[in-house]
Parts: sequence; structure tokens; C-alpha cells
Amino acid sequence: MLNTFKLTPAHLFVSTLLLMSMLLTSCGFELRGVSSLSFKALNLQGATLSISRELKRNIKANDITLTGSETEADLVVKLINESSSKRIQSLSGTGVVREFELYYQVNFSTREPSNPEWGPVQTVQLRRDYSYNDDAILGKADEEARLNEDMHTDAVREIIRRLSAIQIAPK
Repeated sequence: MLNTFKLTPAHLFVSTLLLMSMLLTSCGFELRGVSSLSFKALNLQGATLSISRELKRNIKANDITLTGSETEADLVVKLINESSSKRIQSLSGTGVVREFELYYQVNFSTREPSNPEWGPVQTVQLRRDYSYNDDAILGKADEEARLNEDMHTDAVREIIRRLSAIQIAPK
């Protein structure tokens, strides 16, 4: 007698899960890890911005030491300023706001401690649009706050990416 194999829902689920995990690993997907930075010590100067705390946390997460003086650092970063704004993106036919645009910008500059000249000012700009509804004022205020927070997080990531592009010769 020939045994027939019955495909049960449990077998189908396990097979689908196995297939999806194989596809996900074969596409090159990889969780975001730490950045590879060419320096081990950084001196952070300049203005205290709303992203300063998160930037310091990310720098430390990449095994970079924050130093108190330039002489101990491999790279000096100066946070210059930040700005954010909110503007009306669109109106309804009756003049009621329907969409807003949020804008965030941060400027910074870098230099090696041995060089007295700062490099060019680098600007990170981010923009987000969101719909607005007067009937959901609290929800939309929360959405705006989350979008601003996300822009700050993205700005920190972009600064870290730009720092990873800087090649410092080992001491």
C-alpha cells in the first residue's frame, strides 16, 4: 500500500514560514548595526541642540569615546545650529488647512585636532508632510510630535553616516 501525505494547515504554515525566512535571508536583508568609523575618540563642541543627547548616545553605541578636550580626540565635531518650521501645504476649498509640511535642518562642521581650519558646514535637511483634520486635533498633535521625533532620529543617523565617510589616519 502506498501512503499518501496529507497537507495540513500546520504543515502549510511551517512551509510558508520556512520559505519566507529563506527569501528574506537570500535577499541580503541585514539589521542595521553599528557604523564603521575610522576614529576612536571624538570631541563634540558647539551649541546644545535638541538632538545632542541622542547623537552622543549613538556615538557611544558605535564604541567611540567622547573626550573633553580636542587633544585627546581623533576628530572634532562642532554642532552649529538647528531650525525647524511648519508651513501649510494645502487648503480645502473653504480655506481649511488639509496638509502641513514639517521641516528640520541641522548644521555641523568637522576638523582634525591638528588642523585649525574647520571643514565646510554640512547641512542635514529633512521634510515630512502630514494631513490635518480639525476633528482629530489631539491625534494630529501626537502625529506631528512623532514626525518631529522621527526627523531628529533620522538627522542623527545622517550625521553618523557622514562621520563614517571621514577617513582619519591612525595615530
